[in-house]
Amino acid sequence: MVQPANTPDRPIALLIRAPGTNCDREMAHAFDLAGAEPRTVHVDRLIADPAALADAALIGIPGGFSYGDDIAAGRVFAHRLARKLADPLAAAVERGVPIIGVCNGFQVLVKLGLLPGGDAEWSQRVTLIDNALPRFVDRWVSCVVPGEGQGGGKCVWTRGIERCELPIAHGEGRFAAPTDVLDQLAANGQIALRYADDNPNGSARHVAGICDPTGLVFGLMPHPERYTDPLQHPTWTRLCEAHLAAETPGLTMFRNAVEHAASARVAVG
Repeated sequence: MVQPANTPDRPIALLIRAPGTNCDREMAHAFDLAGAEPRTVHVDRLIADPAALADAALIGIPGGFSYGDDIAAGRVFAHRLARKLADPLAAAVERGVPIIGVCNGFQVLVKLGLLPGGDAEWSQRVTLIDNALPRFVDRWVSCVVPGEGQGGGKCVWTRGIERCELPIAHGEGRFAAPTDVLDQLAANGQIALRYADDNPNGSARHVAGICDPTGLVFGLMPHPERYTDPLQHPTWTRLCEAHLAAETPGLTMFRNAVEHAASARVAVG
């Protein structure tokens, strides 16, 4: 895609795509609406010249079917990042860059070990496996943000959101982890999003998304980038005027991260 001209007052959002990625344009649009300057780069080009990671104020790994989901969803993409870009990615995490992985991007982040995080080794402690009902699920779901409304949640991306509807589209979205890891995530406020009314894929404890201990690295199976305009809701014709005039929760997630990145840049500057 054609990259926008550099705009000094808009933080750069670097989107990393691979063969099979198909949601990069939607994510770029979401970052653009939220006030960032999206730049999409193929992982091969980034491996050849990792300098773009040093300029990024935000990083996104979009959804899709990277490398055809060979071996397991996100596994090959995660392996390439770990083998070729571990140092510049670690530097981005160290300087506090907000990072999001949606659907296949979430699968990449957990297999890379960036989520749930908290250890220097980036060891994989959770995973996303085949849905409990072994079929592709493509519909809208209701989600809740644990802790929001009772003092606020840890995740930067979900601040101000208590409940939301978002679309899902995946075949390997069932969150799985050992009981002690699930307990630790809950106790540490790292469960950033749960399925509310039902559990479309059988995820342990209805987990739809988690964050790292800083709240800056966020992965989720629902697609916030596909709900940045009220008219994208499947029942928009039945929604009240107030709902149609309000910012969507999908856009709020991206705006939260962009505003955080912009304020952090001002503080450093």
